[in-house]
Amino acid sequence: MSTTSRKILFFILLVAMAYVSYAYMIKPANTHLTEAKTKVDQKQAKLRELERACASAEDLSAQLAKVEEAIQVFESKLPSESEIETILSDITIIAQKHGLESKKIRTLQIQERHGCYEQPLEMELGGNFNSYYSFLLEMEKLDRITKITELTLNKLSKSEGHTQARFVLSIFFQNSRS
Repeated sequence: MSTTSRKILFFILLVAMAYVSYAYMIKPANTHLTEAKTKVDQKQAKLRELERACASAEDLSAQLAKVEEAIQVFESKLPSESEIETILSDITIIAQKHGLESKKIRTLQIQERHGCYEQPLEMELGGNFNSYYSFLLEMEKLDRITKITELTLNKLSKSEGHTQARFVLSIFFQNSRS
């Protein structure tokens, strides 16, 4: 064999070894590296998602604490069923204090409202308009949750400034059995 043919044969062997090493070593290693990199990227994305979820969970915990505190404040303003008579007597005293005459007080059917109960009272009061205004202002200052609906004022023709009011006052309370 001559040196030229050796060189050609040696060159062909080098090219063949380069191809074989690329085909059986480098290409599978690159494929494996790409797959591993994809898995790492997916795991990092899930980790970022988990971090966001943890941060929002901490926010939710803080919000839940605020909501629980608000519920406690709200429930503290709800009397028990046994305290309704006390509140009714307080309302009557407020009306008398402002010179209003109680003409009628009638209890209506109790209604359940989202975890609490509503006791509507139909009331008729007679007196001066300014007395009604003072009465309503003092009712707003009560420490309990109340609501006035269906308010109608009628002017009495007998004397100037005197009216008769008919309204439904709702008192909200907790059921003592719950």
